[in-house]
Amino acid sequence: MFANKGRQSGFTLVEIAIVLVIIGLILGGVLKGQVLIDNAKYKNFSKQIDSYRAAIYTFQDRYRGLPGDLLNVSSLDSAAVAGDGDGQIEGGWCDVAGEESCKVWSHLRYAGVISGDPTDTGTTASPTHTYGGLVSSISTGNWANGVTEIKVLTQNIPGQVAQRYDNEFDDGDATKGNVARYGGSGSTYDLDSSLDVFITL
Repeated sequence: MFANKGRQSGFTLVEIAIVLVIIGLILGGVLKGQVLIDNAKYKNFSKQIDSYRAAIYTFQDRYRGLPGDLLNVSSLDSAAVAGDGDGQIEGGWCDVAGEESCKVWSHLRYAGVISGDPTDTGTTASPTHTYGGLVSSISTGNWANGVTEIKVLTQNIPGQVAQRYDNEFDDGDATKGNVARYGGSGSTYDLDSSLDVFITL
């Protein structure tokens, strides 16, 4: 007599369909979670820029001068280093210790309107933003595109974030306006690159 062959076992179409649905739900949840994380980081970045804008205005109202440029710093702290009082925050990148675009952070910290070590007036004074790059300076210098207002220069911003921020708060053009790319060419941001962007406060 021949032995009975065992029945071959395997997944039915229904079982495979259920597994695929579960995998789809998991992937959808992961992607949705990433979107939520990205949106939260963007909102934090936007709030950070708003906080620097508020800090500048608060400082001007309280001390009748610009941080970094303030000449009479006795009302800040006896250890504060004065600016030249000419109404301009000079220096572009906070890349030279003691220049006004570095001292701006010291003055704001002595005033208690932002956190950090107020004694640092060197090139390490610049804070970092949500995406890990430097908020390298706040300056009134004419860096590019004819913009001469008080600006904050943010370094290494993801291109997608820069484009989104420009679309939301300005004209979406990377070469002009209150939000613009530092250097480069073309009216759109390279979405796959990290960029330096200045924002008028």
